[in-house]
Amino acid sequence: MVLRDISLIGFKNIAEQQLTLSEGINCLVGDNGAGKTNVLDAVHYLSMAKSMLSMTDSQSVRHGDEFFMLDGRFTCDDGRAEQVSCSYSRRSGKTLKRNGKEYERLSDHVGAFPIVVVSPSDTALISDSAEERRRYLNSFISQIDRSYLTALIRYNAALAERNKLLKTSPAEDMLAIYDRMLADSGEVIYRRRTDIIGQMTPLVEQYYALLSEDREKVEITYRSELAERPLTELLLASRQRDFVNEYTTCGIHRDDMVLGIGGYPLRKYGSQGQQKSFLVALKLAQYTLLSEHRGERPILLLDDLFDKLDMRRVAQLLALVSGERFGQILITDCNKVRLQSTLDRAGATYRLFNVSEGEIRQ
Repeated sequence: MVLRDISLIGFKNIAEQQLTLSEGINCLVGDNGAGKTNVLDAVHYLSMAKSMLSMTDSQSVRHGDEFFMLDGRFTCDDGRAEQVSCSYSRRSGKTLKRNGKEYERLSDHVGAFPIVVVSPSDTALISDSAEERRRYLNSFISQIDRSYLTALIRYNAALAERNKLLKTSPAEDMLAIYDRMLADSGEVIYRRRTDIIGQMTPLVEQYYALLSEDREKVEITYRSELAERPLTELLLASRQRDFVNEYTTCGIHRDDMVLGIGGYPLRKYGSQGQQKSFLVALKLAQYTLLSEHRGERPILLLDDLFDKLDMRRVAQLLALVSGERFGQILITDCNKVRLQSTLDRAGATYRLFNVSEGEIRQ
């Protein structure tokens, strides 16, 4: 998958810009706050119909403007040409079109234009709660498997209704209905998460070894109550606890992806460099699986590349992603000389863009 060109109007600090991108490595350099990450976020919008920065659509509109519009022309690995536009107006909301045809459901777009992001905010996968890791897994697997996304939507809808019921005077027959709905969708989600994490683990170990020159061993473990018994039994056993707490206390919405290094928790025992290397390895494993399952090489966004990585590990990463296994890459950095010299040493070819106060020049 290659994004040939992208136009941005009224998006964050960018009034109006159009970029023609290389099918290989594209570098955006400039001071902090210049707008480099905003370009990457625009690409993410075209792929996932939302910001990669946990921002609302209205927060992505340029100050003083009433709307933003993004438009991109893609070429798929099989040669097909695709055009995607995403617009948002404060009055009428968000519209997403593919080849001029508007989507009825934004979820139908997920996975069609695969993308992987490596950014400083990834540290939340280590430092924050299990909810952050579940959100990552859900976003990743939804790009691979539409049935997973369907099951997830159904599960969350049933969970919300069940929790609402528990706050009133729940009738046993109604709880039984929601239990069945949760169990049906939850089992699909549990099996797919188990499968994907099983495929991901050896890839993370492999990529981490390349980045760290095989210095440490890393692990990923999937922790779920469903590993012990079916969700129907769990829900029945926890019913009295649910009555007291007035919410559903068991289920796949409590699962976690446990990250470790050398047999210990990564959060407590990994250095900043080790944690960052782990996260990069995780995202490269995601890239590999997306590529295999979708038959399309994702676009790779590397935001603030040198954040918490030493020069040696950055060089290892750039040498790795410059290979044929990887496709189009967008990189941001505030130090032009550092990025150019590192890419030159890796023998990579690239296109350079200078970003200043929302203005972008090749």
